[in-house]
Amino acid sequence: MATKQENLSVLERSKTKPPKLYKVLLLNDDYTTMEFVIEVLQRFFSMGTEHAMQVMLKVHNEGVAVCGVYSKDIAETKVNQVVSYATQQGHPLKCHMEEN
Repeated sequence: MATKQENLSVLERSKTKPPKLYKVLLLNDDYTTMEFVIEVLQRFFSMGTEHAMQVMLKVHNEGVAVCGVYSKDIAETKVNQVVSYATQQGHPLKCHMEEN
């Protein structure tokens, strides 16, 4: 019969690390309207109006802002959704992700 210490060492070895997290960033441009950026933040990042306005102003004033932090798959999906939607709507809005 295995001792508690032997069982613990097996459990410790089998622990997985949490996934890496990635920041989803919106970049400022001279063409995308502030209203459209707010719409994107509300639609794809579930932000309320006030929070979306704050993030939009950060993008506008500082050139970039974090929209959220997610696992890699979710961050990639968010980036693809934003870029696809912006393109469909005729906006050159840029969105990318980077490791947190």
